[in-house]
Amino acid sequence: MGLLEGKNLLVTGVLTDRSIAFEVARLAQLEGAKVILTAFGKGARLTAATAKRLPERAPIEQLDVTDQADLDSLAERIQTHTDSLDGVIHSIGFASQRLMGGKFLTGDWPDVAASIETSAFSLKALAVACLPLLQRGAGIVGLTFDARYAWPVYDWMGVSKAALEATARYLARDLGPEGIRVNLVSAGPLKTVAATSIPGFEGMEGSWPRRAPLGWDSSDPVPAAKAVVALVSDLFPATTGEVVHVDGGVHAMGQ
Repeated sequence: MGLLEGKNLLVTGVLTDRSIAFEVARLAQLEGAKVILTAFGKGARLTAATAKRLPERAPIEQLDVTDQADLDSLAERIQTHTDSLDGVIHSIGFASQRLMGGKFLTGDWPDVAASIETSAFSLKALAVACLPLLQRGAGIVGLTFDARYAWPVYDWMGVSKAALEATARYLARDLGPEGIRVNLVSAGPLKTVAATSIPGFEGMEGSWPRRAPLGWDSSDPVPAAKAVVALVSDLFPATTGEVVHVDGGVHAMGQ
């Protein structure tokens, strides 16, 4: 029996097969889960093409996490595929290039507000949208990049991730009585579509393997995806509000 046998998962953020979200969906299916994907805007075609590389067919639902109509109808649309959800994977983030690459001081509020809404508030919005279907014991897992530090070039995306981490803690508080766990995985730098769009990303990513006691392969999203699958499974029934680092150990090292 697989780790997720009989479970139903909603996975957001699948764009290419290099993404953590794709590996989560793939591993979840191999562990016995039924997976439903979401797609957004112009990326919907890319999601549909990438979904064909999964071991099994996965239905896809439109979701713009900044569109209340999409959120309000999400549970009803998911119910055309399953009556319940045992897990929700939040792999959503956005920041304009005007906010990164050393542009912290020049970032303006409209861009910052859009980044925080899409990258952090969306975790709460998605959780509330899925709440009618979430079973007791369900897990919500999001993806972050260790927001305790001011990283080079990350700038306002780092602030948005800090807001995401705080949002996860408050969700863990408020959804805990319903038996719903909320955790995050903090992965090291990976060459995903989102990461490689960050100005100066190569400089931050390049030194990571040297600093990581376990080493680090920035082209391999599988270790982070395995952590997500474990957290959404029944292996961590009493863990919530946690940030699990999957970064080769860099988070524990001095500079």
